[in-house]
Parts: sequence; C-alpha cells; structure tokens
Amino acid sequence: MAIHAPEVNFSDLSNKPVETVRKLQQSTSRALRVRRRGEDDDLVLTTAARAEQTVEFASTATKLFLALMAHDDRTRTLVTEVLPHAFPWVRFLPKEAVREFVVELVETLEAAESMRNPAPVAHLVAAWRNTAAVYADPELLAVLRRDGSDAGAADEPPAEA
Repeated sequence: MAIHAPEVNFSDLSNKPVETVRKLQQSTSRALRVRRRGEDDDLVLTTAARAEQTVEFASTATKLFLALMAHDDRTRTLVTEVLPHAFPWVRFLPKEAVREFVVELVETLEAAESMRNPAPVAHLVAAWRNTAAVYADPELLAVLRRDGSDAGAADEPPAEA
C-alpha cells in the first residue's frame, strides 16, 4: 500500500525545517513522505498524535475482527467466503490452503496486535500471496511438484565491496 502524502527531500528536514513542518501541518494525511536519495526505503514523517491514532485504529479493527472470528463457526465460514474480496489472489489457492491462510492470519493478527507490531502480518500476507502466485502459474507449479534431489546447502553470496 502506498502512502499518499506530500513529498519532501531528506535534506529539507535540516535545510528548511519550518517549511517542512508547515507542509506536515497542512497535509490532509498529517504525514509527509521523505525521499532519501540513493536509499531503498523512504521515510514517513507524521505527528505523534497521528501515529498513535493509526496504531489505535489498527488495534481496534484487529480486536473487532478477532472477536468476530471467535464468536461462532458461521462467522469463520463467512470470512473464508468473502476473503477473495479482500485478497483477490486467494482464488488461485486450493480451498484447504485458503482455510490454512485464514487460521494463520487470525493467529498472526492476534500475536502481532499483542505486540503492536504489524510486521508479522505483512510478512504472512506476502508469503501467502507468493504461494498463490505459484499456484497461478501451472508451469512453475509443475516444476516445484516434480521429484528431485536436494543439491545441498547453497554457497554464501560474495560480500559486496
């Protein structure tokens, strides 16, 4: 998911701090994307209050979802049925794999929420999306299902100079 926020360069934080803070305050998202030249990952600058609201929002939604899932079997069945609307790529997974994804998702959401750390959920969704990509490609799936011999451990890649 992309962050939709005004952008500033990293150097603007030190060279134009007043203007940068003004852009942050005027942003409807209460966030700024901070572009870092030569870096793989940009930063997001936001207010502490907005960051706390975002965490509380995610926590509330997660707790509500977990409570619904624990409520009864019909809810769990319904979630499994509507999952393709949230994650269209699950359509490539076998039905049993979709059920496994739901179970793992619920367990991971609960554990991640208890630590207030979304990284495990993002990792789980990415892993299942990659699994669906394999099922979506019949040639790749056939290659991976083929019996073969283990070539052993791979060599460590050379260190970058």
